[in-house]
Amino acid sequence: MRNVFDAITEFGHDEDFTPLETEEFVPTDAPAGSRAKLEVLAERVRKGLPLWHPLDRSDYSGLTGAIPPQE
Repeated sequence: MRNVFDAITEFGHDEDFTPLETEEFVPTDAPAGSRAKLEVLAERVRKGLPLWHPLDRSDYSGLTGAIPPQE
């Protein structure tokens, strides 16, 4: 099986599906909740990788937020 969706299609459930940690399973520096992080998570699911990497960014240090324009 390539990913959890294949497991559900083939067996009707995902109880026996185990994601594989291949060389593609690398950490991301994308902050939680960002579009970039969501894209990384979606790609991990498509590839059958674990969802959470232990070295993924876990805080917001060093980031700056957008400041809305003042009128």
